Amino acid sequence: MTTPSMTIDALLVGRPMPFRGEDYSAIAKQPVAGPVRITWEGFADDAVADRIHHGGLDKAIHLYPQDHYGWWRARKPDHSLLDAPGAFGENIASRGLTETEICLGDRFSLGSAIVEVSHGRQPCWKLDHRFGARDIMATIVKTARSGLYLRVVREGEAQTGTRMDLLERPLPDWPVARVFHLLIGGGHKRDTDGVRALADMPVLATTWRERARKLAG
Repeated sequence: MTTPSMTIDALLVGRPMPFRGEDYSAIAKQPVAGPVRITWEGFADDAVADRIHHGGLDKAIHLYPQDHYGWWRARKPDHSLLDAPGAFGENIASRGLTETEICLGDRFSLGSAIVEVSHGRQPCWKLDHRFGARDIMATIVKTARSGLYLRVVREGEAQTGTRMDLLERPLPDWPVARVFHLLIGGGHKRDTDGVRALADMPVLATTWRERARKLAG
């Protein structure tokens, strides 16, 4: 049986820059040539502007499947952001698995590091502003093409062009798309048992466990 894996098209980092009015953002990340050091809080030389909603151990690394880019290009033809990795502010531009196949709690190799899926990426207004469109956030909520966050289980070093191999899958019934649909996409109204189960999963990021508890009543 073939081990599920992803290939890394690019590893990207960014620094806070003026974004809109007085708002700063590090969403405009750029590919790194050569090895990237991976710490508990993510890639060395990467940073976030809003420490309340971004960064931290549960949001150390943002991965977005490049498998979605063709789908987005069909809806946003000729949009220059989609010509290269990084359109969605991702640290890892991966290929091979998407949110329907990657599960909560999955552990992957990332060079000499090990990372763990902590939750999906909840979109915000910055994606609409970045694309100059009003429907990016809403489309992600509707389709669960969200990308995801990884926490670092073992520090190390990684490089573009290598593979991320699945090492452990403790929760095969919980693909990221399902978690996202329940907690962000409105699915909690039809699956209260699923939401209650998520509220008690230690591997789920703290903010999403709290959200699950609120949605479960």
